[in-house]
Amino acid sequence: MRQAMLTDDDRATYEWQMWVDGFGERGQAAVKGASVLVSRLGGLGGIVAYQLAAAGIGKLVLAHAGNVQPSDLNRQLLMTHAALGTSRVASAVRRLQELNPRLEIVGVAENVNDRNVHDLVNQVDLVVDCAPRFEERLTMNRTAVEQHKPLVECAMYELEASLTTVSPGQTPCLACWCPEAPPAWQREFPVFGAVSGAVGCLAAMEAIKVIAGLGEPLYSRMLTFDLRTMAFAVRTLARNPECRVCAGVISHES
Repeated sequence: MRQAMLTDDDRATYEWQMWVDGFGERGQAAVKGASVLVSRLGGLGGIVAYQLAAAGIGKLVLAHAGNVQPSDLNRQLLMTHAALGTSRVASAVRRLQELNPRLEIVGVAENVNDRNVHDLVNQVDLVVDCAPRFEERLTMNRTAVEQHKPLVECAMYELEASLTTVSPGQTPCLACWCPEAPPAWQREFPVFGAVSGAVGCLAAMEAIKVIAGLGEPLYSRMLTFDLRTMAFAVRTLARNPECRVCAGVISHES
């Protein structure tokens, strides 16, 4: 990932986060020089995109099909009542550019699929997977591994959520523990915006950590939490030596 030159405007905007120990101007330059794909801009992906834009990411590639519906508005903070019936991705781009006019945004009014995934992942340094469908998640996971791009994998259901970070050839990939889409999984599920927002903020921070070399990303570890009881846990993940996606893949960092 490249380092970008910081301007006086950058320094004024991001001053407080550059005070974080281990981040500084070098970390901010890495964030400005980085590009991230966010799949879906719902209650989870919209918060990821918003927090990355607020942190000064250089480029976002955003993929989300369809138009804004009333049922989106309890959690999709990049959508507005005034945008009902119009493109979701167009609403998201408009809101993000209001927040950060320096941000380069590529808005794609499609969900990630087998036809577009290689081009979308090829445009970025890192992928954040926020898709509700496992088929879409597995497609992004496979392509991220093929292209040796780190992937932040985050999900939620009702009041529960999980988060891990994949470094191809170094850590387990999604297919190591979920090789197939669960047969009973439904795209629509119970959701509070506050829950998807919570894991979205954590996922954005994971992306920043990977990009800037800050702290300890969740490599080979999964964070889970249940907000009914405020119970948080971290468990270790192991690579599947027979995984059809990442078996035999060697880390570029090796």
